[in-house]
Formats: sequence, structure tokens, C-alpha cells
Amino acid sequence: MSKKKIYSLIGLIIIIIAIIAVIWPHDNKNSVNSSSSLRRTTIILGSKNFSESKIVMQIWADALKKKGYNVKTKPNISSSVVYQAIKSGQIDLYPEYTGTIAMTYLNLHIVGKNANEIAKIARKGIAKKNLTTLNYAPSNDAQGIAIRTSVAKKYGIKTISDLQKNANKIRFVSQGEFDKREDGIPGLQKVYGKFNFKSHKVYDPSLKYEILAKGEGDITPASTTEGQLATGKYFALTDDKHFWPDYNLVPLVRNNTLKSNPGIKNMLNKIDQKLTTTELQKLNKKVDVDGQNYQKVAQNWVNANY
Repeated sequence: MSKKKIYSLIGLIIIIIAIIAVIWPHDNKNSVNSSSSLRRTTIILGSKNFSESKIVMQIWADALKKKGYNVKTKPNISSSVVYQAIKSGQIDLYPEYTGTIAMTYLNLHIVGKNANEIAKIARKGIAKKNLTTLNYAPSNDAQGIAIRTSVAKKYGIKTISDLQKNANKIRFVSQGEFDKREDGIPGLQKVYGKFNFKSHKVYDPSLKYEILAKGEGDITPASTTEGQLATGKYFALTDDKHFWPDYNLVPLVRNNTLKSNPGIKNMLNKIDQKLTTTELQKLNKKVDVDGQNYQKVAQNWVNANY
């Protein structure tokens, strides 16, 4: 072979090596943006079909995108099928609640357990499904009772015990099933005593705050992170005898997803520590009361907090 051909061959080899050096994925565990798994996989985030779940999903999605992850969102999944969706791999990650995992998905007993105990029960049980939970948020989206602030001040009602003592002055705006469920009136009466309300009427759940706003009722069953509770017109009574278990917000994620994208664990844990009950009430208010788009609300929160 002539020297000219040898030099040409060497030059070609050098070029090939240079190209490979540029495109070959580098092993840099300290940089999320340089990991091969980040460039080659898409994390699919889902949400249930209510505002809080969609807001939190979008907060996580926007934060992950900000760090260079490839992300796709699937909002508005029915609560009855979302668990099956993550088990089957249709989604990789979604906002869930510790109490829901333990009671609804695993059929485990959590009455009388504190937030940390419930979270441990949920994580241990869900591990058998090739799923895991990350750190739970301080926010507690539990069952509760909302009361008009003006009525609470008039009768000095701050707790459910106070409500029981003053029930004969209070008009209860119910939703039917709450009157029959064991975690509704029947269970409450076992713990707090009988509630002899001034009136007890059943309405469509979507109308409950409208009824209260019109002054046609005084209290109603509510979730403790509902946006209306951030308006100042209503607040959730303190469950002073701890009848209802905690339902802390928690990321539910597939083990394979976490293994391929280990950096998301610290990211989501850091974000969730800022999602208190009060913070979720404010975010839900922006969507459910003020009429803002959940995607814009989430984007603004990420820009301000992450």
C-alpha cells in the first residue's frame, strides 16, 4: 500500500474516532442532562380528573422539563382506572395519596395510624406491584367538614367537637352518601356523639359552596385542600379526635422509571416539601374559584419556586 493511501486511511480513522467521541454517551452520574437514559426515554406523567391532581402533575412535568427531561403528560385519567394505568405501564408517574394507596388499592387498615405510619404501610404494600412512593408532601387532602367563617365566629366553632355541641343551630348541606358511609356521619357519631342538626338536606356535590354562599346552609362535607377554603369565607373544622386518617400527597412511580431516571427522586422530593395544605388550597383556588388554566398556574408556581 502506498504512503498516500496509508495516510488517507489514518486520516479516515481519526475522523471516525472523533465522530464517535462526540456522539457516544458519556458516563457522568453527576449531571442529569448528560445521562443517556435522559436523552433516550420519555417520562409519562398522568393525573386524575380533578384540578389538584392536574396542577401537581403539571408542576412536576414543568420542573422535569426545566432540567432537560423528556416529558409527556396524560391528564384527566379516571380515578377508577389510574392505578391500573401505572401498573400496566401506560404512565410512569402520577400524584396519589398515601391513604388511597393503603385503603383503596391495598385494602389495608389505617384507622388510628399517623401520617408517617400510613406512608410506610403504603410504600411497603405497593412494592409488591413493582411500584414505589417517594417522600410524601406535608399537604393532607383528607375528608373534612367546611363551615362558613361567619357562622363559626358567631357560635365559637373551631373543631368537630364544637360542631357537635352546637349542631342544633347548624344547617347541614349534605351529599347523600356522606350520610351512610362509615367514614361519614355514622362513623363521626360513634366518635363525637350524635349530631342533632337544625336541618339536614341533601344537594348535588357540585352545588355545595353555592348553597353556603347563598346563606341556605352552614356546613358541608369537604376535602381539606379545596380551593374555596382559601377564600376566607370558609374553613375546615379541626378533626380534634382524629377520626379521619391522613391522605398525604405522594408521587407514585414505577420502579423501572426510577431506575432509569434516578435524578427525579430528589427533584420531586424537594418540590413536594413546599406543597403544604395551605399551598394546595391556594393553587386549587386559582383554578376552581378564579377560573385560571391549570397549566398556567403550574408554570407560574415552578417559575417562582423552582
